[in-house]
Amino acid sequence: MYLNIAKLSGKVRARAPLRLGLAGGGTDVSPYSDEFGGCVLNATIDKYAYATLSHCKDGVEFIAADIGAEWKGEATASVQATSGLGLHAGVYNRIVSDFLDGQPLPISLVTHSEAPPGSGLGSSSTMVVAMVQAFVEYLALPLGEYDIAKLAYEIERVDLKLAGGKQDQYAAAFGGFNFMEFYNDRVIVNPLRVKANHLAELESSLVLFYTGVSRESANIIKEQTNNVVDRNNDALNALHDVKAEAQKMKEAILQGNFENLAQSLRSSWEAKKKMASSISNSSIETIYNAAINAGAVAGKVSGAGGGGFMMFLVDPAKRPNVIRTLETFNGQVMTAVFVEHGAHSWRVI
Repeated sequence: MYLNIAKLSGKVRARAPLRLGLAGGGTDVSPYSDEFGGCVLNATIDKYAYATLSHCKDGVEFIAADIGAEWKGEATASVQATSGLGLHAGVYNRIVSDFLDGQPLPISLVTHSEAPPGSGLGSSSTMVVAMVQAFVEYLALPLGEYDIAKLAYEIERVDLKLAGGKQDQYAAAFGGFNFMEFYNDRVIVNPLRVKANHLAELESSLVLFYTGVSRESANIIKEQTNNVVDRNNDALNALHDVKAEAQKMKEAILQGNFENLAQSLRSSWEAKKKMASSISNSSIETIYNAAINAGAVAGKVSGAGGGGFMMFLVDPAKRPNVIRTLETFNGQVMTAVFVEHGAHSWRVI
């Protein structure tokens, strides 16, 4: 479509929630999901990625305020940003190509996230969704949740060739508790109606711990992908087990059966570690064992693994003891509140 740039004015903001990967992570990654189908259980929490979009008089400007990165250049049909702002350029280029017929768009795009890259909360993909949502608001694009998630996935995985799965984009776009099914070029998002008292108990029982180690998930995902291609039976069986546990955990949460939930979380973590050699390490195992000895009944790493956030299921009465134990390590203890809504945008008056 042709856009009258002169008529664009004002400022828009968007935010998208980060997610906890509860079960099934890794089965949303090709080629496993294409060949066997994947299932993932995740839930969005009250931590967000933010994007602010406004007109720029003299070109294109990208700012990632949380990491202190800036780039400014001429408004063209395709930009090549540096300084760690490749995601911003990827979103801009795709929007201009798909919706503006290559017409340059002079804008300022400012972002920040409440979780660092490599946190295991889907921060990079969530940021892409937030930026896409900002453009949807700014340009009044007729895109729904599935459209936004699919576009964000294509920007990351196809255009920018960044390794990863599909769950993060769909979690950020839809929000809430979701059981997701992944097939070859098809995604089904099943929203779960979890009872309020079950949610309250789960929030009271969860402890998040940021290990302080931001990890690069690409190498883990590459190893996992190679294991599928090479027909590594141990890794394949682990992926099958992780997928099965996602179904079991979904049922446990809907029923409010926390004993089964804990058992599923334990089984899922043991299976996940067999998917790739670098998912766990001695530091993660030390923290995990300390938390279990302090009273946690189960735990796992959120995301691909190797670092980032760990999550533990704890009897609320033993929560203070587990927190004190985790605080002896070089990291940060956090709580999480589940949120129902996905990506959202608004105009700033």
